[in-house]
Amino acid sequence: MAAKKKASTSVRRSSAYKIESGKAVLARKVCPRCGPGVVMADHKDRTACGKCGYTEFKK
Repeated sequence: MAAKKKASTSVRRSSAYKIESGKAVLARKVCPRCGPGVVMADHKDRTACGKCGYTEFKK
């Protein structure tokens, strides 16, 4: 019997940007190790990079 796959929950790309004066600006922080193009995930107690694992904890 095949196991059922859990439906993945993907984050919409539009939620990573906000509109300021008619231009799209990144709403999240960029990873300092990986550089531009890699956006960090925003969690309740930290921000983390999914590519290299860099983490900054919130106070």
